[in-house]
Amino acid sequence: MKQLVVLSGKGGTGKTTVVAALAHQMARDNRLVLVDADVDAPNLGLILRPRILSRVPFYGSKQAVIDVARCTACGRCAEVCRYEAVARCDSVYRVEPLACEGCATCFYQCPIEAIQMKERLSGYWFRSETRFGPFMHAHLLPGEENSGKLVSLVRQQALLAAEQARADWILIDGSPGIGCPVIAAVVGVDLALMVAEPTLSGVHDLQRALQVVEHFGVRAAVCINKSDINPQLAAEIHRFCAWQGIPVLAEIPYDEIVLEAMRRELAVTELPHNPVSAPIQALWAALSALEGNAQKDNKLNDEHNL
Repeated sequence: MKQLVVLSGKGGTGKTTVVAALAHQMARDNRLVLVDADVDAPNLGLILRPRILSRVPFYGSKQAVIDVARCTACGRCAEVCRYEAVARCDSVYRVEPLACEGCATCFYQCPIEAIQMKERLSGYWFRSETRFGPFMHAHLLPGEENSGKLVSLVRQQALLAAEQARADWILIDGSPGIGCPVIAAVVGVDLALMVAEPTLSGVHDLQRALQVVEHFGVRAAVCINKSDINPQLAAEIHRFCAWQGIPVLAEIPYDEIVLEAMRRELAVTELPHNPVSAPIQALWAALSALEGNAQKDNKLNDEHNL
């Protein structure tokens, strides 16, 4: 069982479109488990139309709660709260939930132990079924944190589902950028596919995202999406990847058939006779060959070490 994460240094590159199309291709000959690791703004489900089997609460942080029956209104909690989350109200002190960061300073400083740290509901994670296979996804509630922790939890559940289903692949739709959820999605995978667009910001953010992947020792490959909107910058991506020794596996042209597929809640490769399908099919063939070569190299290394 192999794990493939699809990333982009910025939003809007078409990463989720590529993931859905790859899922369609991979599910033809492989048992597949899908993961949406963008828990802040998940959107892979818009194409997969998942049937939710279970919804599980996620408690990612704690919140201070003052027992007003015990509070003597000494004001110590308000003094030590650096987030100004504690305010006096009706002769007692109360905590503003949206301002509390769960640091527990007030909990330790309260002289009469009138404050408790209670778990706060931060979001939900879901186990679902799709036409391409099991699907693990989640979302944080507005204003909540610990997205990296939630991504790690979703990936753990995907591993369990993959073992139960004897899956060949786990396909992960990562979040844009280089923050905590990206790191949580990258660690421990076999291959990272970077979806880049030929724009100035796209080239810059691709380079940043590749640095994160390299830091964690994960092999990388690149796919240029909407490659024909700026051929000069597409050529620059090719030059940069050649310099870094990173393979560019496919160039996908811009076409409004992608918008039509999204409107119909389909992977673009599910629509017949369109100019986008062939490059994505070639991308999956290149990914399969790349992973097959890596397995041969690992086997040769193991034999050499023996």
